[in-house]
Amino acid sequence: MKILTIKKRKDFLRAASRGQRVPTHTVLVQAAPNKFKEDTTTYIGYTTTKKIGKAHVRNRARRRMRAAARELFPSHAMEGYSYVLIGRFDTADCPFEHLRQDIIYALKKITKLFTQPEENSPDTSSLSSADSQH
Repeated sequence: MKILTIKKRKDFLRAASRGQRVPTHTVLVQAAPNKFKEDTTTYIGYTTTKKIGKAHVRNRARRRMRAAARELFPSHAMEGYSYVLIGRFDTADCPFEHLRQDIIYALKKITKLFTQPEENSPDTSSLSSADSQH
């Protein structure tokens, strides 16, 4: 699996606007399909806001997210998707195993959201069975 880093603002925004998001205690994970269906590269972006602390806290949070992603993304991420990991208050200080488990949970949930069929479509089988009873 080829994994590249997102560096441009428009790519971060596309993942946020067109994708799914899964919040956990330590990280918020956003994902969206790549712009072109033929592109099977996985892209990862990391971001932190000033809300979580000063520069050294934000840098530590991003370093920890990068380290966890290096371990987990080859086996848990889907090819052809862009992911954005957003650091939260606990990202810099939580046990590393807790951060890893949160990212695994978020990746599994995102995979499920993108691979399951749409549930919003009306179920026609229940309508026909209800009509036949009357």
